[in-house]
Amino acid sequence: MEAVPYPTFEDAIEAVRRGDVDLGMIAVENSTYGRVADVHHLLPESGLHIVDEAFVRVHVNLLGVPGAKLADVKRVRAMSILLGQARGFIRDHGLETLNWSDNAAAAREVASLRNPEEAAMASELAAEIYGLNVLARHVEDEGNNTTRFLIMARELDLKRRGQHGMITSFVFRVRNIPAALYKAMGGFATNGVNMTKLESYMVGGTFTATQFYADVEGHPDDRNVKLALEELAYFCTELNLLGVYPSDPRRH
Repeated sequence: MEAVPYPTFEDAIEAVRRGDVDLGMIAVENSTYGRVADVHHLLPESGLHIVDEAFVRVHVNLLGVPGAKLADVKRVRAMSILLGQARGFIRDHGLETLNWSDNAAAAREVASLRNPEEAAMASELAAEIYGLNVLARHVEDEGNNTTRFLIMARELDLKRRGQHGMITSFVFRVRNIPAALYKAMGGFATNGVNMTKLESYMVGGTFTATQFYADVEGHPDDRNVKLALEELAYFCTELNLLGVYPSDPRRH
Protein backbone atom coordinates (compact mmCIF):
# COMPACT_ATOMS: atom_id res chain seq x y z
CA MET A 1 0.00 0.00 0.00
CA GLU A 2 1.07 3.59 -0.67
CA ALA A 3 0.33 6.03 2.16
CA VAL A 4 -1.64 9.10 1.03
CA PRO A 5 -2.04 12.00 3.50
CA TYR A 6 -5.17 14.14 3.87
CA PRO A 7 -5.68 17.31 5.95
CA THR A 8 -8.68 16.04 7.94
CA PHE A 9 -10.55 12.87 8.84
CA GLU A 10 -13.43 14.09 6.66
CA ASP A 11 -11.11 14.41 3.67
CA ALA A 12 -9.69 10.92 4.20
CA ILE A 13 -13.18 9.39 4.48
CA GLU A 14 -14.35 11.22 1.35
CA ALA A 15 -11.28 9.98 -0.58
CA VAL A 16 -12.21 6.38 0.25
CA ARG A 17 -15.84 7.02 -0.64
CA ARG A 18 -14.87 8.48 -4.04
CA GLY A 19 -12.52 5.60 -4.79
CA ASP A 20 -9.38 7.76 -4.86
CA VAL A 21 -7.85 5.39 -2.28
CA ASP A 22 -8.66 1.83 -1.26
CA LEU A 23 -8.63 2.18 2.52
CA GLY A 24 -8.79 4.89 5.16
CA MET A 25 -6.89 4.70 8.46
CA ILE A 26 -8.67 6.77 11.11
CA ALA A 27 -7.49 7.30 14.69
CA VAL A 28 -10.38 6.81 17.13
CA GLU A 29 -8.88 6.66 20.63
CA ASN A 30 -5.66 6.76 22.61
CA SER A 31 -5.00 4.82 25.80
CA THR A 32 -3.68 7.96 27.55
CA TYR A 33 -5.66 10.79 25.95
CA GLY A 34 -8.99 9.06 25.44
CA ARG A 35 -11.48 9.38 22.58
CA VAL A 36 -10.55 11.33 19.47
CA ALA A 37 -13.27 13.97 19.23
CA ASP A 38 -15.85 13.89 16.42
CA VAL A 39 -14.77 10.55 14.95
CA HIS A 40 -17.82 8.66 16.19
CA HIS A 41 -20.01 11.33 14.63
CA LEU A 42 -18.24 10.84 11.29
CA LEU A 43 -18.25 7.04 11.09
CA PRO A 44 -22.04 6.39 10.98
CA GLU A 45 -22.51 9.06 8.29
CA SER A 46 -19.52 8.02 6.21
CA GLY A 47 -21.16 5.20 4.26
CA LEU A 48 -17.97 3.20 4.86
CA HIS A 49 -17.38 0.02 6.84
CA ILE A 50 -14.76 -0.93 9.43
CA VAL A 51 -12.74 -3.87 8.07
CA ASP A 52 -9.81 -3.93 10.51
CA GLU A 53 -8.25 -2.30 13.56
CA ALA A 54 -4.63 -1.49 14.36
CA PHE A 55 -3.14 -0.75 17.79
CA VAL A 56 -0.07 1.46 17.30
CA ARG A 57 2.43 2.14 20.10
CA VAL A 58 3.06 5.90 20.13
CA HIS A 59 6.26 7.54 21.37
CA VAL A 60 6.20 11.30 21.97
CA ASN A 61 9.44 13.25 21.45
CA LEU A 62 10.34 16.89 22.08
CA LEU A 63 12.04 18.38 19.00
CA GLY A 64 14.06 21.59 18.85
CA VAL A 65 16.38 23.42 16.49
CA PRO A 66 20.07 22.46 16.31
CA GLY A 67 21.99 23.84 19.28
CA ALA A 68 18.93 24.20 21.48
CA LYS A 69 18.80 22.61 24.92
CA LEU A 70 15.77 21.43 26.86
CA ALA A 71 16.27 24.29 29.33
CA ASP A 72 15.92 26.80 26.46
CA VAL A 73 12.44 25.68 25.45
CA LYS A 74 9.48 27.84 26.50
CA ARG A 75 6.76 26.81 24.03
CA VAL A 76 5.77 23.50 22.49
CA ARG A 77 3.34 22.92 19.63
CA ALA A 78 1.53 19.76 18.54
CA MET A 79 -1.97 18.43 18.01
CA SER A 80 -4.08 18.57 21.18
CA ILE A 81 -4.30 14.78 21.05
CA LEU A 82 -0.52 14.45 21.34
CA LEU A 83 -0.15 17.24 23.90
CA GLY A 84 -2.67 15.35 26.02
CA GLN A 85 -0.41 12.30 26.02
CA ALA A 86 2.46 14.20 27.66
CA ARG A 87 0.68 16.45 30.19
CA GLY A 88 3.07 15.48 32.98
CA PHE A 89 6.19 16.36 31.02
CA ILE A 90 4.68 19.67 29.88
CA ARG A 91 3.66 20.58 33.43
CA ASP A 92 6.97 19.57 35.00
CA HIS A 93 8.91 21.77 32.55
CA GLY A 94 6.52 24.72 32.69
CA LEU A 95 5.96 24.77 28.94
CA GLU A 96 3.40 26.91 27.14
CA THR A 97 1.39 24.83 24.65
CA LEU A 98 0.24 25.76 21.16
CA ASN A 99 -2.40 23.56 19.52
CA TRP A 100 -1.30 22.75 15.96
CA SER A 101 -3.02 21.22 12.92
CA ASP A 102 -0.77 18.16 12.96
CA ASN A 103 2.50 17.11 14.53
CA ALA A 104 4.66 17.03 11.40
CA ALA A 105 3.45 20.55 10.54
CA ALA A 106 4.45 21.63 14.06
CA ALA A 107 7.95 20.28 13.49
CA ARG A 108 8.18 22.07 10.15
CA GLU A 109 7.11 25.34 11.78
CA VAL A 110 9.77 25.02 14.49
CA ALA A 111 12.43 24.35 11.86
CA SER A 112 11.43 27.53 10.00
CA LEU A 113 11.49 29.70 13.16
CA ARG A 114 15.08 28.77 14.11
CA ASN A 115 14.38 29.84 17.69
CA PRO A 116 15.71 27.70 20.58
CA GLU A 117 12.70 28.71 22.69
CA GLU A 118 10.29 27.02 20.25
CA ALA A 119 9.77 23.24 20.15
CA ALA A 120 7.39 20.63 18.76
CA MET A 121 6.19 17.24 19.89
CA ALA A 122 6.39 14.73 17.07
CA SER A 123 8.11 11.59 15.86
CA GLU A 124 11.83 11.05 15.42
CA LEU A 125 11.13 10.74 11.69
CA ALA A 126 9.78 14.31 11.69
CA ALA A 127 13.01 15.44 13.35
CA GLU A 128 15.02 13.72 10.63
CA ILE A 129 12.94 15.21 7.81
CA TYR A 130 13.02 18.79 9.08
CA GLY A 131 16.56 18.85 10.47
CA LEU A 132 15.61 19.09 14.14
CA ASN A 133 17.24 17.57 17.20
CA VAL A 134 15.48 15.32 19.69
CA LEU A 135 15.73 17.20 22.99
CA ALA A 136 13.79 14.57 24.99
CA ARG A 137 12.72 11.08 23.92
CA HIS A 138 9.61 9.14 24.89
CA VAL A 139 8.06 11.79 27.12
CA GLU A 140 4.55 10.26 27.02
CA ASP A 141 2.90 9.94 30.43
CA GLU A 142 2.14 6.22 30.17
CA GLY A 143 4.54 3.43 29.31
CA ASN A 144 1.96 1.67 27.14
CA ASN A 145 0.76 4.77 25.24
CA THR A 146 -1.16 3.29 22.28
CA THR A 147 -3.48 4.68 19.62
CA ARG A 148 -6.25 2.58 18.11
CA PHE A 149 -6.90 3.07 14.41
CA LEU A 150 -9.88 1.79 12.42
CA ILE A 151 -9.40 0.72 8.81
CA MET A 152 -12.31 1.86 6.64
CA ALA A 153 -13.38 0.45 3.26
CA ARG A 154 -16.30 0.82 0.86
CA GLU A 155 -17.49 -2.80 1.18
CA LEU A 156 -18.45 -4.77 4.29
CA ASP A 157 -16.75 -8.19 4.57
CA LEU A 158 -18.54 -10.70 6.79
CA LYS A 159 -16.52 -13.74 5.69
CA ARG A 160 -13.28 -13.08 7.54
CA ARG A 161 -12.36 -14.73 10.82
CA GLY A 162 -9.42 -13.58 12.92
CA GLN A 163 -6.97 -15.73 14.86
CA HIS A 164 -7.54 -13.56 17.93
CA GLY A 165 -11.32 -13.32 17.64
CA MET A 166 -13.64 -10.82 16.00
CA ILE A 167 -15.02 -7.41 16.91
CA THR A 168 -18.46 -6.16 15.86
CA SER A 169 -19.09 -2.41 15.92
CA PHE A 170 -22.50 -0.75 15.65
CA VAL A 171 -24.48 2.35 16.55
CA PHE A 172 -28.01 2.41 17.93
CA ARG A 173 -30.74 4.59 19.39
CA VAL A 174 -33.07 3.19 22.02
CA ARG A 175 -36.82 3.72 22.17
CA ASN A 176 -37.98 6.56 24.42
CA ILE A 177 -39.35 4.36 27.21
CA PRO A 178 -38.20 3.89 30.83
CA ALA A 179 -35.20 1.57 31.27
CA ALA A 180 -34.86 1.07 27.50
CA LEU A 181 -31.04 1.12 27.59
CA TYR A 182 -30.95 -1.21 30.60
CA LYS A 183 -33.23 -3.69 28.83
CA ALA A 184 -31.35 -3.38 25.54
CA MET A 185 -28.05 -4.20 27.24
CA GLY A 186 -29.53 -7.20 29.02
CA GLY A 187 -29.30 -9.39 25.94
CA PHE A 188 -25.52 -9.12 25.91
CA ALA A 189 -25.29 -10.17 29.56
CA THR A 190 -27.68 -13.11 29.29
CA ASN A 191 -25.99 -14.37 26.10
CA GLY A 192 -22.45 -14.03 27.43
CA VAL A 193 -21.29 -11.38 24.95
CA ASN A 194 -18.47 -9.15 26.16
CA MET A 195 -19.07 -5.48 25.35
CA THR A 196 -15.70 -3.72 25.25
CA LYS A 197 -16.99 -0.21 24.49
CA LEU A 198 -20.21 1.74 24.97
CA GLU A 199 -20.24 5.49 24.37
CA SER A 200 -23.07 7.97 24.01
CA TYR A 201 -23.23 11.26 22.15
CA MET A 202 -25.98 13.70 21.24
CA VAL A 203 -27.36 13.92 17.71
CA GLY A 204 -29.79 16.19 15.92
CA GLY A 205 -28.75 19.30 17.84
CA THR A 206 -30.83 18.47 20.91
CA PHE A 207 -30.17 17.29 24.45
CA THR A 208 -32.75 14.50 24.23
CA ALA A 209 -31.65 12.60 21.11
CA THR A 210 -28.81 10.26 22.04
CA GLN A 211 -26.96 7.75 19.89
CA PHE A 212 -24.75 4.99 21.27
CA TYR A 213 -21.61 3.51 19.76
CA ALA A 214 -20.64 -0.01 20.86
CA ASP A 215 -17.98 -2.66 20.26
CA VAL A 216 -18.60 -6.28 21.23
CA GLU A 217 -16.45 -9.36 20.98
CA GLY A 218 -17.69 -11.87 18.44
CA HIS A 219 -19.25 -12.14 14.97
CA PRO A 220 -22.92 -11.48 14.12
CA ASP A 221 -23.12 -15.07 12.83
CA ASP A 222 -22.16 -16.39 16.29
CA ARG A 223 -25.32 -17.60 17.97
CA ASN A 224 -24.85 -15.62 21.19
CA VAL A 225 -24.05 -12.38 19.33
CA LYS A 226 -26.98 -12.92 16.98
CA LEU A 227 -29.41 -13.38 19.88
CA ALA A 228 -28.03 -10.33 21.71
CA LEU A 229 -28.39 -8.12 18.63
CA GLU A 230 -31.95 -9.36 18.07
CA GLU A 231 -32.86 -8.40 21.62
CA LEU A 232 -31.15 -5.05 21.23
CA ALA A 233 -33.07 -4.34 18.02
CA TYR A 234 -36.39 -4.84 19.83
CA PHE A 235 -35.68 -1.85 22.08
CA CYS A 236 -34.16 0.35 19.34
CA THR A 237 -35.51 2.85 16.89
CA GLU A 238 -32.29 2.53 14.87
CA LEU A 239 -29.54 -0.10 14.74
CA ASN A 240 -26.73 0.14 12.16
CA LEU A 241 -23.79 -2.22 11.75
CA LEU A 242 -20.54 -0.33 11.20
CA GLY A 243 -18.12 -3.21 10.82
CA VAL A 244 -17.08 -6.77 11.58
CA TYR A 245 -13.31 -7.25 11.75
CA PRO A 246 -10.47 -9.28 13.31
CA SER A 247 -9.34 -8.24 16.76
CA ASP A 248 -5.82 -6.81 16.87
CA PRO A 249 -3.63 -9.17 18.95
CA ARG A 250 -2.40 -6.21 21.00
CA ARG A 251 -5.96 -5.59 22.20
CA HIS A 252 -5.43 -8.39 24.73
